[in-house]
Amino acid sequence: MAGTHGFSVARYAPERGPWARLTARDSMLRRLDWPMLLSAIALSLIGSLLVWSATRNRTELNQGDQYYFFFRHLLNTGIGITLMVGTIWLGHRTLRGAVPVLYGISVLLVLLVLTPLGATINGAHAWIQVGGGFSLQPSEFVKITIILGMAMLLAAQVDAGDHVHPDHGTVAKCLVLAAVPMAIVMMMPDLGSVMVMVVIVLGVLLASGASNRWVLGLIGAGVAGGVLVTALGLLDEYQINRFAAFANPELDPAGVGYNTNQARIAIGSGGLVGTGLFKGSQTTGQFVPEQQTDFVFTVAGEELGFLGAGFILFLLAVVLWRACRIARETTELYGTIVAAGIIAWFAFQSFENIGMTLGIMPVAGLPLPFVSYGGSSMFAVWVAVGLLQSIRVQRSITA
Repeated sequence: MAGTHGFSVARYAPERGPWARLTARDSMLRRLDWPMLLSAIALSLIGSLLVWSATRNRTELNQGDQYYFFFRHLLNTGIGITLMVGTIWLGHRTLRGAVPVLYGISVLLVLLVLTPLGATINGAHAWIQVGGGFSLQPSEFVKITIILGMAMLLAAQVDAGDHVHPDHGTVAKCLVLAAVPMAIVMMMPDLGSVMVMVVIVLGVLLASGASNRWVLGLIGAGVAGGVLVTALGLLDEYQINRFAAFANPELDPAGVGYNTNQARIAIGSGGLVGTGLFKGSQTTGQFVPEQQTDFVFTVAGEELGFLGAGFILFLLAVVLWRACRIARETTELYGTIVAAGIIAWFAFQSFENIGMTLGIMPVAGLPLPFVSYGGSSMFAVWVAVGLLQSIRVQRSITA
């Protein structure tokens, strides 16, 4: 049966069937989306150099080892790629059956953040200390489980042939599924992650063919919720100050507006070709806070210039372009919805991260996918790439 989406909604074959057709000549490697994969690897490698430049002189952070963050970023990338391979091997269809378990684990992890196991970093109580100097940010993995959970619910009804589009009851269930972890993350508070999750929900609903009234209603509810949260004083003072500094950059240039002002100075000083790697005065002088994580793009702007920063944007665009192609070409609604959720996630988070360094978006504490330092973020984005690659591979096998 085919729905008006243009996607085949016939029940997919058992996992064993498609993989059994693979031969040495018709291998999985040939079916991977190599432009996406190579672009993501290039972004992670460029990120390792930018992180190295941002931290090599920061002895209070690198424990006296200028290569500390450089090698950890490479290690995080290697672990992330391994997780991607494992995701492809399992397949997004197999993971579909494990969504209830994965969702339960992710909710449990974000709840643990609110216990004594939780740790506060940069004002957000959003991490779990796991020992050995390592920490885990569960909200990064919640993004994945929200996408998978909503896709499972929205596609199941259409796949069964009961409806061409998800009905209101199914959409309501999806919103509850997303709202539970989002409410917990908001309590941390981690406003940046909640913003990403809201965009993910909107992207998933649009891809599923849900009524536009839901999308418009959610946008209206989001605006009203933001006003209510502010009026009730649920946001921390530093979060309110960030929005105030965004609205008026000259409000407190030495205080709440310092990060953004220094970021713009760093990017502006790079010119066309930059000052050269490790030669940026703003980066070497440690004028930009959190430069290895939230503000890593400023290193590219200063030391690699407009051309280097533009190349990073080009690589991100390739990842998004290939993801859009996978979403368009897959023959199953479930795969399309998963891909759409990942596209919304990557696109918004990249725009927000780069936008806040340029002063066109408020500072929200979001890393630049593949580039910023951070294990949890790196692992999550590579799992997402694994899901996209699985959708492409299994589409090719079953075609």
